[in-house]
Amino acid sequence: MNSINQEQPEDNHLSLEGKAAVEKIRELAKAASTCFFCTRLKESIPVRTRPMAVQKVDDQGSLWFLSASDSHQNKEIAADPVVQLFFQGSAHSDFLTLTGKAIIATDKKIIDELWSPSLKTWFTKGKDDPRITVIKVIPAESYYWDNKHGNSIAFIKMLTGAALGKTFDDSIEGTLKV
Repeated sequence: MNSINQEQPEDNHLSLEGKAAVEKIRELAKAASTCFFCTRLKESIPVRTRPMAVQKVDDQGSLWFLSASDSHQNKEIAADPVVQLFFQGSAHSDFLTLTGKAIIATDKKIIDELWSPSLKTWFTKGKDDPRITVIKVIPAESYYWDNKHGNSIAFIKMLTGAALGKTFDDSIEGTLKV
């Protein structure tokens, strides 16, 4: 019996490195805007998970978040800095999982750069709130699933494949090495 990938008439695997990998991480993080941020990967089943908004993806592929110094995630990162992030940009595309090392900092310059007025919901004293910290996640391993030509083309290919009884899957997936 053949796997779905062997039934494909076109290649659906593309691993990316360097700048191309960083751009893919940036694209997928922007499409989702938030992720499930998981901590305590080694010691806890289930892992500790919460939604968090990505504030920035830098040129090295690191992801930046703002967090409260007294939050569960900060305490858990202090105990074990290995984290995993899960992104879903839409129901049918823009998926990313990323494992990396989290670093907590209190650099006011970075806080100023990442600050937006909507964050006052969590940091009631504004960008000068003494509880604000920065979490930088440095990717170690990343894997993505997406489509090659956008959701409309992927849907048309899926319908065509179903009508003809053939696999016309527009998906693409691979590792991302920054």
